[in-house]
Amino acid sequence: MTSAIAFEHPWVLALLPIALLPLLRRRRDTLAFPSVAWLPPDRIGRIIGWLWPVFAVLALASSIVALAQPGRPQTQVLRTGKGAEILVLLDRSRSMDDRMLPANWREIDPASLLYHLAKGPQKAQVARELLSQFVARRPDDRFSLMYFSNRPLGVVPFTQHDAVMQAGIAAGAIGRGLADTEVGRGLIAAIAQFDQRAYSGSRIMLLVSDGGAHLDAETMQRIRFGLARNRIALYWIYLRSYNSAKLDSTEPRWENAPEMALHRFFQTLQTPYRVYQAEDPGELSRAVADVERQQNLPLDFLEQIPRQDYSHVFLAVAAFSCAMLLLYRSMLLRGLS
Repeated sequence: MTSAIAFEHPWVLALLPIALLPLLRRRRDTLAFPSVAWLPPDRIGRIIGWLWPVFAVLALASSIVALAQPGRPQTQVLRTGKGAEILVLLDRSRSMDDRMLPANWREIDPASLLYHLAKGPQKAQVARELLSQFVARRPDDRFSLMYFSNRPLGVVPFTQHDAVMQAGIAAGAIGRGLADTEVGRGLIAAIAQFDQRAYSGSRIMLLVSDGGAHLDAETMQRIRFGLARNRIALYWIYLRSYNSAKLDSTEPRWENAPEMALHRFFQTLQTPYRVYQAEDPGELSRAVADVERQQNLPLDFLEQIPRQDYSHVFLAVAAFSCAMLLLYRSMLLRGLS
């Protein structure tokens, strides 16, 4: 961190010699008297006589320096906190606009479950609300946000500014999702966000999605190597749809389900992997809470300190000096009258 002062308009400082003009003696400053020996010494008058040119110089010099806009340049400060670098990869496909099961769905008669399902909250809406609360509770984390459907869409690069991340999450409510869910492309694009970042602590990718994929061998290799290269732990919050595959199911009918295929691939990763299956808002809330408990390790990060402008200090000095000059002028006029 540097404490040097820099000027936005340094060429203005070339006008500083103008501030010396009040020190030049003028012809009217010299008054001829035959003799002043009989006058008593006027110490206050002498002090005032010396002060007014000083205030005049200060007023001019401070105004010129203020116009040059002095300040401390933008800097980066190394901070240490507890948390992680978290990239949120949020599914924005059309299926995320579907409804979640109500919290008490296990107590509802299966014959009327579909009726209650139509009244449940949207999966995407619940996910956004919980992620917003998750971000607000973790001020030391560095967050990044990316949406994906048929292609990835980077929304917020890594930042510690809560308001920026909250705005990115809220933007996901605009419009409707697209039909396709390209999980592989989303994961590869998300991994690339870590490539140019120095490793400073715990890193996780939080995948929030209700779908899976049958990935080809090349895509799986790129994901596996990318996660290992950047030391990223993968957390998948699987928003299970009604009548879709359960990741812990052993039923043959789910053997080739895209969700099962993706889960089995994630289990082969060399890096840490955790999965949370959520069917209702309560389970989703508990999944997010568990992620929050898992990631509280020491984290080093660089904080951007914005430029600090010191112009107001010099303007205050100039204003005070001008006020003193006005006071001196009024006293002088009052004495002459």
